[in-house]
Amino acid sequence: MSLSANVSFLSPLDLQMETRPKYYGREFHGMLSRESADELLGGAEGAYLVRESQRQPGTHTLALRFGHQTLNYRLFYDGKHFVGEKRFETVHDLVTDGLITLYIETKAAEYIAKMTTNPIYEHLGYTSLLKDKMGHRLSRRRTEPHRVTFQREDRKVHTFRGPHWCEYCANFMWGLIAQGVHCSDCGLNVHKQCSKLVPSDCQPDLHRIKKVFSCDLTTLVKAHNTTRPMVVDMCIKEIELRGLQSEGLYRVSGFSEHIEDVRLAFDRDGEKADISANVYNDINIIAGALKLYLRDLPIPVITFHVYSKFIQAAKIPNPDTRLEAIHEGLLQLPPAHYETLRYLMMHLKKVTMFEKDNFMNSENLGIVFGPTLMQPPEQNALATLNDMRHQKLIIQLLIEHEDVLF
Repeated sequence: MSLSANVSFLSPLDLQMETRPKYYGREFHGMLSRESADELLGGAEGAYLVRESQRQPGTHTLALRFGHQTLNYRLFYDGKHFVGEKRFETVHDLVTDGLITLYIETKAAEYIAKMTTNPIYEHLGYTSLLKDKMGHRLSRRRTEPHRVTFQREDRKVHTFRGPHWCEYCANFMWGLIAQGVHCSDCGLNVHKQCSKLVPSDCQPDLHRIKKVFSCDLTTLVKAHNTTRPMVVDMCIKEIELRGLQSEGLYRVSGFSEHIEDVRLAFDRDGEKADISANVYNDINIIAGALKLYLRDLPIPVITFHVYSKFIQAAKIPNPDTRLEAIHEGLLQLPPAHYETLRYLMMHLKKVTMFEKDNFMNSENLGIVFGPTLMQPPEQNALATLNDMRHQKLIIQLLIEHEDVLF
């Protein structure tokens, strides 16, 4: 069936151009009732028009004939046209994609329901393919939930060019745009609904990781087969070698252009980056680079998922109960985040041992690292301001009780 051949639109001859928004074409018919739109479409499958709503003037509705009835959708435009998640350059593309989806969901609903419950990859050689891409045993039940959907940023809705098949269920990925989900770490391509069932612990491909800074923490350590990011290890080693007695360590800023040079060096050279005193004599540059790395993580070291738990823990008045709540929050961190935070707190405790020289105690370090390691899931200026004292207290307690909490 050629769906595009059935897509058509109707336009009354007396439509006045001045009433038509500039982003609509001849499909726009001005203000119409549902009944009038249904009459104009004349029962032709795939025919459509755009009308201004009589009930809500100024809003627009897409009227589309499908399945011997006229379907009405609230139509939006923000530079692209959309009625749901997908956005399209033209209304024609939106309708074409919609017809494909409606046809598939109507004619193959039972088959689609079976796609993820009874995947057929075992019969098509997809077991070995997924083992290669995911680095994971596929003998586990496929109904296991996607454990870290809230944490990983590497799987995103993707528009594929040309025909593609889901690498989980082996079925065709239909639609014009946003047909499925693509993992930028391992290259896995799956339906959006299938992505919820695919284990999240894929083995990232180093060739796909373009930089070190702003890269997901879990992705980076898996790609390099380490427990912590190299940036954290190398910067802390350099600071402990020659900077623990530096006055205002982590509070005093290094030159921003030199900090940027360090970032570029790590992105370009990785663990071969030279951050020694021969290149960067000012230790504040290295300290600044470490803070920048932690601040630019797409998911903070203390993840969005547990942020509220730590803030609530900070509000507990009883010291012992408060530490227990913080410990419970730490246990919910992903392994790479937990290990990075543990190592950083050990380092910061060493910094406080030289307080008489560097004038940096746990409270001062809490002020510096609170907003760096903890960020609220939703950016709200007032909430962020109110949370700052709690962020400071959490980091201060993590430093002071590092040996007990980790």
